Amino acid sequence: MIYLDAAATTPVRQDVLDTIIPLLTHDYGNPSSTHEMGQTAARALNYARETAAGVLGVRTGDIVFTSGGTESNNLAIKGLALGAPRGRHLIRSAIEHPSVTEACAYLVRHHGFELDIAPVDAHGRVQLTAFKALLRSDTTLVSVMAVNNEVGTIEPITELAAAAHDVGALVHVDGVQAAGWFHMGQIAAQADALSISGHKIGGLKGAGLLMVRGKLALEPLIHGGGQERERRSGTENVAGAVSTATALSLAARANTEAAAQSYGDYIISAVLKGLNTDGRIRARLTGDPVHRVPGIVSFVFPETGGETVLLELERRGVICSSGSACSAGSTDPSPVLIGMGYSEQEAHTAVRLSFTRKVKESEVATAARAVVAAVKAIAGD
Repeated sequence: MIYLDAAATTPVRQDVLDTIIPLLTHDYGNPSSTHEMGQTAARALNYARETAAGVLGVRTGDIVFTSGGTESNNLAIKGLALGAPRGRHLIRSAIEHPSVTEACAYLVRHHGFELDIAPVDAHGRVQLTAFKALLRSDTTLVSVMAVNNEVGTIEPITELAAAAHDVGALVHVDGVQAAGWFHMGQIAAQADALSISGHKIGGLKGAGLLMVRGKLALEPLIHGGGQERERRSGTENVAGAVSTATALSLAARANTEAAAQSYGDYIISAVLKGLNTDGRIRARLTGDPVHRVPGIVSFVFPETGGETVLLELERRGVICSSGSACSAGSTDPSPVLIGMGYSEQEAHTAVRLSFTRKVKESEVATAARAVVAAVKAIAGD
């Protein structure tokens, strides 16, 4: 099987496994314990914090280890909004992950916040002029993802953050799909809070981090023993923290993305040329054709159903998805594609192919041929 669902999860890297196995089998003490085994675990946790902070170019006290991207997003949005609100106005984009949309909705329902949704263009890029028009003197927090998890579009974070900061608003960036493709220190420099998930970059599931500026008041989601500088109580997942920090460090040292870029371009070209013949449009690329990460390629196939294409591709040995794994099984069309202006019918035909830098050229070529064959078979060609 050819696995092209890396935006949902990636395998744990062998070098990450080698680093954490001793923490699971030998050095398994509680980092809050004062005995030697506990202090060994505490040193490993400190290593993880220093490593992550070094990659992001922030202070070690700015790193909060969490259970992953969803918790990091919730902690950033709820924690910053409730920690020291200068107002009760929030802004998010129209194509955010459910962990962002639901966290904002919670603040509206239970804490009286107002929410504005910044529109995106047909390629999924936040419209800067419209975004600026939403900013107010009482805007407390803005949340925009760096890279969309369904279509791969890169958002103009530098411009959006500068505009938000000009009115005194805090900026949270969901960087889950950006890690592994970007110098994350450049994104962290624009943000007051930045979310990262370990299992998207070769770390463990159930582990991640939130970078949040130490000077900012942050209301915790989890209360208890005061771990993580009283920002996230509970016995720390030392192995998970080390896995996330190690994977983040390895991703930062990765080679140029030129090969991955060519692979993404190849899939796009092969699928569009193979299906859009004789004046028929059987495939449309979703997302920005230029401002996109190489590892996420998404199409809609108007003459098919997305789930049907997925089943046919799996039968042909290619594993991919229709969009966010967090929405798998839902009968509702993708909110991301709806936000980009696609009809519900078109949104139901979406298929996403996503891969890491380690994808092989032969796998990419085979997958592209399989997509063309699968869509033609379903369409009766």
